[in-house]
Amino acid sequence: MPAPHPSGLRVGVQLHPQHTDIGPLRAAWRAADALGVDSLWTWDHFLPHHGDPAGRHFECWSLLSAMAVETEHALIGPLVCCTAFRNPSVLADMARTVDQLSGGRLVLGLGAGWFEEEHRAYGLPFPGPKERMDNFAVAVRTVKERLSTLNPGPAGELPVLIGGGGRRRTLELVAREADWWNWYGWASADPVAEFRELNGVLDDWCARVGRDPGEVARTVMIDAAGLPLLAEYAAAGAAHVVLSLPAPYDMALVEELIERRDAIRA
Repeated sequence: MPAPHPSGLRVGVQLHPQHTDIGPLRAAWRAADALGVDSLWTWDHFLPHHGDPAGRHFECWSLLSAMAVETEHALIGPLVCCTAFRNPSVLADMARTVDQLSGGRLVLGLGAGWFEEEHRAYGLPFPGPKERMDNFAVAVRTVKERLSTLNPGPAGELPVLIGGGGRRRTLELVAREADWWNWYGWASADPVAEFRELNGVLDDWCARVGRDPGEVARTVMIDAAGLPLLAEYAAAGAAHVVLSLPAPYDMALVEELIERRDAIRA
């Protein structure tokens, strides 16, 4: 899926499944879908990673199953799913099933994992960076292979998204295996410039592995402070911009996101 001209920009919302209850989460994804976002996401963690570490938190794939049947228009997905948490063949089967429930609207976001405390709390290994990336690369390939064998298969295209900004291993894996790439930039002093630079690094990796760079959709996740940069991200090559939204879910920010998208498209 090539990155479109800025006039084709799409936008989404990632709903944080922490420090909230099921009712507000369900109301938020239904409201955002009705407002006209292009995609809806949640993250894949087992513990809160902001605020009270003992606060409320809900599991990713259980939420996605409910989101699949309670929304009608938006793409849905994990941004991103940690492949270390589940057997990758089982994960592929879960993703296929949720895609069927959604009528073919799932995007399978994958990542290597970074939050050591939740691994330890759930009895999961947390090796060093090299081994995590080695394991991640194997898991991505295993997920894709299993998806190709399932009966029935996915209901839609079920694109694979890889999240991360590692210039060497992550972006090489994106070039080889992903349909979408996601990066988040709120920790950067100049996030648009860094996104543009990483786009170039990904283009270089695509050239090295013999892949058309236009086959990898470029996406970026922002916080509320990044909303004024929407047009700049689009001009820098973003096909899809996702607003990361904590509870309580402020639908005024979602409305602003959509208004800015529509102004860029006009």
